[in-house]
Amino acid sequence: MKKIFIGLLVLFCLNFQLIAQRKPSQPNEASKVGNLEQNPMVVVDSSVTTRNTITIKGQVVPYTAKAGTLPVWDDDGKPIASIFYTYYERSDVKDRASRPLVISFNGGPGTPSVWMEIGYTGPRILNIDDEGNPVEPYGLHDNANSILDVADIVYVDPVNTGFSRKVNKDIPDTKFFGVNEDIKYLAAWINTFVTRNNRWASPKFLIGESYGTTRVSGLALELQDAQWMYLDGVILVSPTDLGIKRDGPVGEALMLPYFSATAWYHKALPSDLQSKDLTDILPEVENFTVNELIPALTKGSTLTDAEKQTIASKISRYSGLSEKAVLQHNLIIPADFFWKDLLRDKGFTIGRLDSRYRGIDKEDAGDSPDYNAELTSWLHSFTPSINIYLREELKYKTDLPYNMFGRVWPWDDKNDRTGDNLRQAMAENPFLHLLVQSGYYDGACDFFNAKYSLWQMDPSGKLKDRISWKGFRSGHMVYMRKDDRAVANEELREFIKQSIPKPGEGAKF
Repeated sequence: MKKIFIGLLVLFCLNFQLIAQRKPSQPNEASKVGNLEQNPMVVVDSSVTTRNTITIKGQVVPYTAKAGTLPVWDDDGKPIASIFYTYYERSDVKDRASRPLVISFNGGPGTPSVWMEIGYTGPRILNIDDEGNPVEPYGLHDNANSILDVADIVYVDPVNTGFSRKVNKDIPDTKFFGVNEDIKYLAAWINTFVTRNNRWASPKFLIGESYGTTRVSGLALELQDAQWMYLDGVILVSPTDLGIKRDGPVGEALMLPYFSATAWYHKALPSDLQSKDLTDILPEVENFTVNELIPALTKGSTLTDAEKQTIASKISRYSGLSEKAVLQHNLIIPADFFWKDLLRDKGFTIGRLDSRYRGIDKEDAGDSPDYNAELTSWLHSFTPSINIYLREELKYKTDLPYNMFGRVWPWDDKNDRTGDNLRQAMAENPFLHLLVQSGYYDGACDFFNAKYSLWQMDPSGKLKDRISWKGFRSGHMVYMRKDDRAVANEELREFIKQSIPKPGEGAKF
């Protein structure tokens, strides 16, 4: 009788377009995984679907939102992890085969997909002011800039982020927590997702932010070589170093253009530079960095006193720091010191991930800020909003806490060849295009290091016609400013459209 009732209930829900295939996280759903008992709070296979509409660029877009979990399988076909995702699918599309699919990851490693889902590309966006600062009451509103008009999107939370978990505590962390381990299991999971949702025919794109750029760069090749799944585009938002070495003078010099951008924002540059627009001064700073600063740092102690003074004077001019401070650091400015010192005389520190944000330390003295001013601001707005959204709007019910920062350490970062892997994927696949988006005020994954990675990833220049870079007047999350969010989404929209080959076009060089 109970089974009959449950069956009727499911049919009832289907008729009203609210589909609950399995109610998440019920205590009676504990199961055996091998000889190990599954955590009763972890549901490896579940989903709940809701329906909605949104207006994008003046067009009403109906869509379904599926929130759920799918398993990661071991070699014996047993589930070892439950991966949470949210999947947005435009519902008035007749030809699903030509409909692009965007697979979205954030970074950390150890953070879920929340940041881009409700901050950038998804149909619902959190309540913040025009510059990205928290406002109350917490919650969300429609994102008129979402890319859902041109592509379906799935947001994926790796193990220990969001609602994703290992199925039991005895499964080794080493299966998940490492550069290459992360890429391997997520590629297999993507195969499962694409198969379950009948998306093999669709043009496919990966987008990753921060450590998510390491992840998707590696996934591009892993999907091709291990899952035989080929992509049309990869989007890197605020990319990491991607395993590309830059030790010594190069790495020590490349932050200067970011210092200049941040100093300009805080009006800390000399008046002749301050009076110019940001994008007018940066080429001058970049030229100095490559052609004068790197050679000077290479010379080290062989620099004459006069040469050292000349370089120190220019670093001071472009960074907003004093010549004395520059000389005391032997021309090499630690980022922590910059964040502490730039506004020291005004009683503020500046943020790491977004240096537009200001913080207040216990003491003005010291070499580094007490905390990351931008991160506390973001957690202030994103944490309540994602919990409200998933549990109340998308109807996903679970007692699991939503991990904004999950435990993924120790993380095995050896053998990181993700930048070269992305290049290899592009070399193997003539259809594969790359877009990079950077924030000028990002001190963690700065814009000039992103440019450097592209230069070194493709030293021959044979791929440059499929690679593009864009800069924004934001920080790590380029979409936190309202104006930048609109522009950045439009660039994604155009990139997706332009990367899809014409009907009948062959994949060849």
